[in-house]
Amino acid sequence: MIRVLAVFGMDPSYGERFADYVNQKEKIPFTAMSFSSVEKLRQYGEEHVIEILLADEDARELVRDVKAKQIMVLCQGELVEEKEEFPAIYKYQSGDCVMREVMARYCSQPMEPALALLSSRAVVIGIYSPVNRCLKSSLALTMCQQMARQEAVLYMNLEEYSGFSRLVCGDYRADLSDVLYLYRQGTYNWMRLKSMVHNWGSMDYIPPVRYGEDLSQVTPEEMAMLIDRIARESGYDKVVVDVGQMGRGALPVLSVCDVVYMPVREDCVSAAKIEEFEEYLEAADDGSVRERIQKLKLPRMGSVIRREGYLEQLLFGELGDFVRQLLTK
Repeated sequence: MIRVLAVFGMDPSYGERFADYVNQKEKIPFTAMSFSSVEKLRQYGEEHVIEILLADEDARELVRDVKAKQIMVLCQGELVEEKEEFPAIYKYQSGDCVMREVMARYCSQPMEPALALLSSRAVVIGIYSPVNRCLKSSLALTMCQQMARQEAVLYMNLEEYSGFSRLVCGDYRADLSDVLYLYRQGTYNWMRLKSMVHNWGSMDYIPPVRYGEDLSQVTPEEMAMLIDRIARESGYDKVVVDVGQMGRGALPVLSVCDVVYMPVREDCVSAAKIEEFEEYLEAADDGSVRERIQKLKLPRMGSVIRREGYLEQLLFGELGDFVRQLLTK
């Protein structure tokens, strides 16, 4: 079923640009339409279901009688006064930010129980290693950015201290902690998740947990089921899971991965850690995870990577070349 997001305002060019932006985003489950005539908007509402109507604050009275399941107003002031009747969203921010707020307010209403994007299950790629300081997260981010040039990719980081928000200079209203809470409460769905998804470069990502202990909100088995549900319902082509040092709890997560890339190092301590991990798999796994693991000896970084321009340094350096060759095999 097509869900229509209508945009109405005194500035037709804004509405057209915003509708084009929404319609180009494959993972936004709405078809956006721009209206500059309130008569045509009313007529359309009589003949079709309008799921969300975004209207300029100056047009509040004009759209009051338009048939729409939910009306939100686009305000020109950044500090908006929340009206009881219509939720308010700051108009002049990025399209991503506007849609996150729209989705958050939309999801505050009672939801259809089976709401999901109907598509094939995403390929789940796990990035894991029992070895520390092996460029695991750098590999995951480089793979995400490279694949996202042609496919829809979601990045999930399950580390206690990812450092991710520092790299992207992000400040988030919601993150993986909130996703885990919703999942435990039984109120998770894809639409709620979409309101928490951000974009960096070409890839989408869920901001990692604020506090490491938040990962203990769910058991490893529940984490695995959540990842599988995201893969089945979200409409992404690839979900890349940057698995942290979860001890034996890593096994359920690795079990839902279609492939697991394991960066390794050649020093004796790292080799010993790999051997112990393989012994554990021998005893605890039925063989399915072992068959999916691909060990990778990553190239040595020829220069120190700085925070500024981090993504570009990864993509156009030795690691980027390595990933491009890996993905073409």
